[in-house]
Amino acid sequence: MDLRGASADSLAELTTELRDAVRAGSHAERVASELFTVSSLLRAEPALRRVTTDASLPVEARQGLARQVLEGKADEVTLALVVSAVGRRWTSSRDLPDALERLGEIAVVRSVGSDADQLADEIFALSRMVTANPDLRDALANPARTDEDKAALLDSLLGGKTLPATVVLAKQALVGTYRTITAALETYRRVAAEAQDEYVATVRVVSPLSDDERERLVRALSAQYGRQIHVNEIVDTHVLGGIRVEIGDDVIDGTVSSRLDDARRKLVG
Repeated sequence: MDLRGASADSLAELTTELRDAVRAGSHAERVASELFTVSSLLRAEPALRRVTTDASLPVEARQGLARQVLEGKADEVTLALVVSAVGRRWTSSRDLPDALERLGEIAVVRSVGSDADQLADEIFALSRMVTANPDLRDALANPARTDEDKAALLDSLLGGKTLPATVVLAKQALVGTYRTITAALETYRRVAAEAQDEYVATVRVVSPLSDDERERLVRALSAQYGRQIHVNEIVDTHVLGGIRVEIGDDVIDGTVSSRLDDARRKLVG
């Protein structure tokens, strides 16, 4: 999901509205579920999507249609957000359902309150499980299986073992706009960190970091980036030694394998 121009501006303003309106708890869960539903409806109904994003129509007409569709069927916060959204400008008509899906993701994170870091860790663990298990990955991606069947599989894996919000996002990853479930989970991990005003760092090491090593790494990265860093750790024997840190598009590679590769290139050159 990569919104640009007017769509990015609209999403930023709607995100502020959501954060002002929604706090932790079941209310946030309901708002999230309803935003996901409206997003799916707009994707499934191209005519409705075009009308609600048509900048040539009066704002009042677009917002009136949204109220007509949702009034009495959705929470007041959901209704207010959708009405606000259809009154804004969108670079592409498809950006509106994408933005509502992102707002749903943020609402799920808001629902867990101070457990946002735990949510990020559980999403990361699920992503690693899917990546490491081809049979699971294929089962979740198989178009011949129904969404209900896939959701039941996730319930069997996660039910009672994770936050309910983790299960909600895992199921949303099956039906949302993302290309793969792992791409969706990576985005959710970032959204959870951003809700805490953090950046996500993926750290690859040859053996697990000690508590002291992790604390020093977090301090150093937080000082470098001017924001608290949430670290997710991957033990990878291919690094041989040292550490590789990925934060967004930034890569800090201090691994032995990287230095050996550099040496080989210089010898060949």
